Amino acid sequence: MKVRISKEEEVEEQPLSPMARVFQSPEVDYCAVTIMGFKTKFCPDVLLDALKHNVSKHPRFSTKLSEDGAKWIETQVNVEDHVVVPIIDPEEIGEDGQGFVDEYISRLTTIPLDRSRPLWDMHILNVKTSDAEAVGVIRSHHSLGDGMSLISLMLACTHKTSDPDNTVIPSLKRRQAVPHGLRKQGGWFLRSIFTFGSTMRLIWNTSVDMLLLLATILFLEDTKTPLKGGANVGRNPTRFYRRTISLDDIKLIKNSMNMTINDVLLGVTQAALSRYLSRLYGKKNEEEGVLTSNQNHLPSKLRFRAGCTVNLRSDIGFKPLADMMAKDSKCRWGNYFSFIILPFSIGLQTDPLVYLKISKSTMARKKHSYHAALVYFIIKIILKVFGAKAAAAIFNRPVVNLTTCVSNVIGPTEEISFRGHPIAYIAPSNYGQSQALLVHYMSYAGKMIISLAVDLTVIPDPHKICDDMEESLKDMKAALSERGLL
Repeated sequence: MKVRISKEEEVEEQPLSPMARVFQSPEVDYCAVTIMGFKTKFCPDVLLDALKHNVSKHPRFSTKLSEDGAKWIETQVNVEDHVVVPIIDPEEIGEDGQGFVDEYISRLTTIPLDRSRPLWDMHILNVKTSDAEAVGVIRSHHSLGDGMSLISLMLACTHKTSDPDNTVIPSLKRRQAVPHGLRKQGGWFLRSIFTFGSTMRLIWNTSVDMLLLLATILFLEDTKTPLKGGANVGRNPTRFYRRTISLDDIKLIKNSMNMTINDVLLGVTQAALSRYLSRLYGKKNEEEGVLTSNQNHLPSKLRFRAGCTVNLRSDIGFKPLADMMAKDSKCRWGNYFSFIILPFSIGLQTDPLVYLKISKSTMARKKHSYHAALVYFIIKIILKVFGAKAAAAIFNRPVVNLTTCVSNVIGPTEEISFRGHPIAYIAPSNYGQSQALLVHYMSYAGKMIISLAVDLTVIPDPHKICDDMEESLKDMKAALSERGLL
C-alpha cells in the first residue's frame, strides 16, 4: 500500500512478516552481529561508496519501522549515518588490540539501534589484532532477516579473492531420506513398509516434541548450572569470543562416522560443555571440602537443553541475492526459520566417540519430526488471533527455560574480499537473548569458526569453553585414528 505524506510525496508501506513482528516485541528484541577480520587496513570511503550503490537500495536496509511497529516504510538512506569509524588513540589500544576490539563490540550490545531510521549500522576498527589488520562489525536487527538472508547480502557485496569478477555462493546437498536399496526397481513392497513405519514414527515424534514444547512453555526448566542464564540476562552486555578449528578434521570425522557436519559439531559441543561443567563442579567440591577420586564431578540427572535454529525454506542452501528477493522464490529473504529443542547429554565419557554417536542419534530423531514447522505455524496463528505480544511470549518462554542456543551456517568455501580488502574470518552471532551462552558455527575457506556470545557475569572464563572444544575435537580424531577408522 501507499501512504500519502504530502501532495508531492508518497511512501511505500509493507507489512512485517510474522517472525519480524515477533522480533519487534520488547520481550524478543534480538540483534544480529557479524564480526569480520580483514587482512589489510580498511578504507572507509570504499565502504561508503559500496553502501550507496548497493545496500542502501535493499528493500529492508532502506526502510524504517512505522510508529506501531507493524509495517516497513520506505525512506531515504543517508549511509554516513550508518557507518561509524571511530578515531582511536593508540595509547587507548595499548598492547592488546583484540581486547580493545572485544570491549568495543561489547559496549555496542548496550546501545540500541536508532528506530527512527533503518535498523542497521556498520563499525570499522582499524586496529591490529592477532589474526587481522582491521575489524568490521555489522549490526542489524533480527527483524530484517535471518542468518541466511544476511549472509546472502554479504556475499552479494563480496567477490573471490582469487577471481575478483566472481562471487562465491556456498552449495548444500540434502541427504537421502530413503535408503538407497529401497529405491531399486521391484522394491515396492519394502518401500511401502518403510513408508508406513516412517509415517508412524513421524506422527509419534511430532506428538512427543509438541508435548515437551508445551511443558517447556508452561513449567519445564533446565537444571540451574553455571551456564544457565535468567530472564534478565538479555539486558546485560554481551561479550564475543572466537576460535578457529580445522574444517578438514571435522569432515574427516564426519566421513569416518557416516554422519553430517552438524552431528559432529553437536557432539563436540556436548563434549566440551561436559568438560567445562565437570571442572567447575570439581572446584566447587574442593572449596566445600568434598574430596573424591572420581574425575566426573557432574551432578546426576542434569536437564540441559539447547535451542537449535532450523531453516524452513524448501530450497536449502544459499542463493544469489536477486533470487532471494524474487517474489516467488523458494529461498525467500526474511525470517523463514524456526527452532527445535535438543536434549544435551552432559557427562564425562571415557570414549569420546560416544558423544558423536549420541549426537547422530539425537539429530536423526529430530529430523523425523514436524516440530520446527509446527512452531512456526502456531506462532503465525497466535500472532493473527492474539497479537504480537502473545506470539512473542510463546516464542521467548522456551528460550528462557533452555540453557543455550546452537546454530551452524555454511559459508564461502574460498576466501572472499570486499572491494580489495581480503577477509580473514567471518564470525556471526546474536545478542539480546535471555541466555548466558550462545554457540554459533560458520565454515569459511577451509576453516570452522566458533563464535561464542556470553554474559561475563554468568560465565567469566568463556575462552576455556573454546579450549575444551579444541581438545574435544582432537580427542575424537585421536580415538578414530587409534581404531584405524580414519
